[in-house]
Amino acid sequence: MAPRLGIVAGGGDVPARISAACEKVGREVYILGLEGQAHPDTLEADAWIRRGEGGRGVDLLRKAAVEELTMVGRVTRPSLRQLRLDAWSARVLAKIGGAGLGDDSLLSSLVREIEREGFRVVAPESIFSDLLASESQYGVNAPDQLAVDDIERGIAVARALGALDVGQAVIVQQGHVLGVEAAEGTDMLIERCGNMRLDGDGGVLVKIAKPGQDRRIDLPTIGPATVEFAAAAGLRGIAVEANGALIVDRDAVIRVADALDLFVVAITVDW
Repeated sequence: MAPRLGIVAGGGDVPARISAACEKVGREVYILGLEGQAHPDTLEADAWIRRGEGGRGVDLLRKAAVEELTMVGRVTRPSLRQLRLDAWSARVLAKIGGAGLGDDSLLSSLVREIEREGFRVVAPESIFSDLLASESQYGVNAPDQLAVDDIERGIAVARALGALDVGQAVIVQQGHVLGVEAAEGTDMLIERCGNMRLDGDGGVLVKIAKPGQDRRIDLPTIGPATVEFAAAAGLRGIAVEANGALIVDRDAVIRVADALDLFVVAITVDW
């Protein structure tokens, strides 16, 4: 019998999907929802904590006899002024210091501290394997040579961006970099670049993992809504990293991509 799984849940569908996958095989879960990120109308959490209540979260997970832990879902990064840190979180943040300037550095450091508390952090796709993108074309549409060139350009830029621990997504149109992801997230990046698009063939969204990141957490993620945002912004396709990105509800992604005449591909990135 697999040990009880703790799910630290942000926004989006992934936490509920992982919970359902566990229920299907009879595995017990304990869901810890993040206030202001996960939504109580769509997620049945066992308890809720705010960002900055890490110590209370650790206590709740320990009392629930959680052994393995996964951290999934969208989480917006607050400013330090917005956080009300409990003693555990303040101690961890002070220990991380300057290493926590980027999202990946912060999350990797946080994972190390959580594992020091006796939990084992696991990747969401190790529980629900359908999430992980495999090298494939999702739907009937394929990128033409111009799109392939834009994808290659996007990968090169995303590598440089990720090496600085800034973001995971880039939008390229006809060889021009329209935008790179920073603190705003992918949806707002797409919206911003939609206002900057050039005439002619539309751009491509490229999402890859950061070089050297802990791939148990914060992998690039797309879902049907990403495809809809991309179409509304005039993009003609999305490329993600095979075995380095998550696709939420791939059947719906294919259905929406076909209906909106976009390509979605997962490609191997040579690191």
